[in-house]
Amino acid sequence: MAEIIQKDGTWVFDGDALRLTPGRDKNVSLLRRELGELLVPLAALAGISFEQGKKSGRLRLRLRDGADPLLHATGGRLTEPHDPYQLLVESDRYGVAEYFVDEVRNALLLDQVPSGPVDAYLLPGPSVPLSVSAGDAVASFDGERVRLEWKWQAEDAKSAAGPRTLPLADITAVEWQPTVGLENGHLRFTVRAAPSKVPPKYDPNAVELWGFKKDPLMALVAAAVQARLPHPAARAALADARGADEPPAPAPAAEDDHDALLRRLRELGELHRSGVLTDEEFTLAKQAVLKRM
Repeated sequence: MAEIIQKDGTWVFDGDALRLTPGRDKNVSLLRRELGELLVPLAALAGISFEQGKKSGRLRLRLRDGADPLLHATGGRLTEPHDPYQLLVESDRYGVAEYFVDEVRNALLLDQVPSGPVDAYLLPGPSVPLSVSAGDAVASFDGERVRLEWKWQAEDAKSAAGPRTLPLADITAVEWQPTVGLENGHLRFTVRAAPSKVPPKYDPNAVELWGFKKDPLMALVAAAVQARLPHPAARAALADARGADEPPAPAPAAEDDHDALLRRLRELGELHRSGVLTDEEFTLAKQAVLKRM
């Protein structure tokens, strides 16, 4: 077992998973404190690194693409203080940090963990129910529906219609964007049959964020919803299947195309067995591939 304890937090590795606990120091971000302890399975890791500085260094975990709903919903836009996969290391603990990196890297090699994307979330996302007040709304999620209650600062285009309730079944995507410079951030839900996107300030399916302390907490709502939406790998498989009836692009050779379709069938079978695709989705995708063959 390897362990490193810092004011910024504590990381423990037992050979199978990393337990990341945020510190109680006043400099630890509100998002990390609210997110709490994370258990990251070894299979979710793509790598680990340690960067030394004159006064302090930083441990960084790199997760496999698609392993964590928080990273997917935020699109890699979590800034350094809020990223739960970074740990500030004091200079007198550099040796411990390097030992920690070696232990994790050795385990990745021994278990032959691939660094490529995964087809299912390996972390559960924030627990529900949860509620966050930031920007022009209070956003709540109970696992089945999102509720947006507008504050007095919200535009009339939002507040005139009253609180907004979005069933999870109607949500197709969620996005969190931080405030950058003079451009406000947002938490936006893409909803079936909704009109084309309008600025978050007027969009009844979006919360506008103004760069205040609690803004990053909206990322927790985004991650909790994302964890309960179909995994991106499943959506990509369905998109491929639905596009099968469109005129195909020229193929280099029939034999090569046939082999590619066989590989696609095997991939769909793996997605179905792992639970990423439902029986109905798998049947639809398989029939589309067979039609092309």
